Amino acid sequence: MVPLIALTLATAPAAPAAPAGRTGPSVAAPEAPSEVVPRGARLTGTTFTAHRGGALEVPENSMQGMIATQQRGYARVLDADIRQLRDGTLVAMHDATLDRTTDKHGKVSALDWKDWQKVRIVPKRSLPGHWRRERPPAAREILDRFGGDTLLMLELKDSEGLSRLARLIRDRHLTRSVLVESNDPQVAEKAHKMGLLTAVWRSARQLAHDQPKEWQDFVTMLSVDHRAPARHVRKAVESGITYVWSHTVNTEKTRDRMLKLGCDGIVTDRPGSLALTGAEP
Repeated sequence: MVPLIALTLATAPAAPAAPAGRTGPSVAAPEAPSEVVPRGARLTGTTFTAHRGGALEVPENSMQGMIATQQRGYARVLDADIRQLRDGTLVAMHDATLDRTTDKHGKVSALDWKDWQKVRIVPKRSLPGHWRRERPPAAREILDRFGGDTLLMLELKDSEGLSRLARLIRDRHLTRSVLVESNDPQVAEKAHKMGLLTAVWRSARQLAHDQPKEWQDFVTMLSVDHRAPARHVRKAVESGITYVWSHTVNTEKTRDRMLKLGCDGIVTDRPGSLALTGAEP
């Protein structure tokens, strides 16, 4: 298994490590926030993030897929997309509609939690192994299942859900082990002010005009598009932001290019394939 570690914010007060081997967060003990190791340490080596749980190896944004990826041990970070239902419930879903990945159709935002009980992910036939149809998990279920044991990255697709997501994270004392991701640096700045760890992803086109140095005080991790020219990747790497990763990397050639350019993490749909084939720069 890869070592697990909590990320840090320089301005946060010190807190003790979480008990080893814990399978879920302890919401009844505010004096013991969930951390895997004491703060002050930094992720070392290449960090592999399972994009949407590892969407070319397991059903994307599914609980069974994330559990399988965690148990296999080749991804240090589990990533999931988060959208908001009509009643405010936060759930795992990438698209704004149900059409591509589930047995239902229509907008995710049109459903409430009761409606959501009837939605089932339809695993792609191209995936290795055997997978059952299951309901996409709620954000709170992901936090309860993995929080404190695995570093999580939750990409907030609906920015209006930020306050609710922040409350879910804080209530479980997981502010040191959950990255809240967005494509918008302003959302990251708001999340940082709420005491959360933040991640921002940027397309190659966006990165061409970005000045990442301006974000170093409130962005914990910046993920750059692997299609970006080398000079723009180096601009990100030299920005002063603690972690610079690359997305969405699904070939060994692309992985090796981004690591050579200075990225210290890879966001991939194929974490098993890329993490097990010698990825140190």
